Amino acid sequence: MCSHGCVRSWSVVVPAKRLVVAKTRLRPLTEALDVAHGELVLALLADTVGAALASSVVGEVLVVTDDPEATEVVRGLGARTVADLPDRGLNPALAHGARNAAGPAVAALSSDLPALRPAELTAALGAALASPRAFVADAQGTGTTLLTGVGTELSPRFGPGSAQAHRASGAVELTGSWPGLVRDVDTDADLRAAIALGAGPRTTALLDRLRMPGA
Repeated sequence: MCSHGCVRSWSVVVPAKRLVVAKTRLRPLTEALDVAHGELVLALLADTVGAALASSVVGEVLVVTDDPEATEVVRGLGARTVADLPDRGLNPALAHGARNAAGPAVAALSSDLPALRPAELTAALGAALASPRAFVADAQGTGTTLLTGVGTELSPRFGPGSAQAHRASGAVELTGSWPGLVRDVDTDADLRAAIALGAGPRTTALLDRLRMPGA
C-alpha cells in the first residue's frame, strides 16, 4: 500500500547559471585537465537533475536558466525549464522558479550534486513534509543543498552562511544518512569527495575520459 510519501507531489527547482560564470572555483581544475569548463558544469547539472527526476516523490524538476546548452541538456533528461526573468541572482531565480512550480510542495536543490542518489532525496523530502519549511546543510555545515516549502513561500537565503540564515529564518534543519545530498561541488577537493561516493553517469564518463588523477 502506498503511503503519502510515495505520491509524486514535489516540484524540485534547480538553478543553472550561464556556463561562463558557473563554478568559477573549478576553473583551475578544468584548465589543468584541458577540458571545456562548461562540459564539467553540465555533467554535474545533468547528474543532479537525473537523480532528482528518478526520485519516487518528485513530480517535476524545474530548471531556472538562461543558458541554451543547459536548457538542451536538462530538457533531454525530462526536466522543464523557465528563463531567469528576474536575472538578479540565485535567490530571486529560485523564488521565480517556485512561483512556476506545479504544486504546493516545492524544493530548491543545488545544481552540483553529482553523487546524489534518488533514494536520498526521497528520504529527505519525506522528512521535510513534517515542517512548512526545512533545509539540509552541506557537508561543511555552513551552506545549504536543499530547501523545502510545503504550502508556504520558500524564502531562499542561499549564499555564504546560508545554513545559519535558513535556520534563523525558521526553517527546520534535517539530518540523515544522505552523503550524496550534502556533497556539493565547489572545489577540486569537493569533486574528489563526490567521486569517492560514486558520481553519476555523466560526471563519471567525463572524468574517465579525462583520466583525472584520483578519480
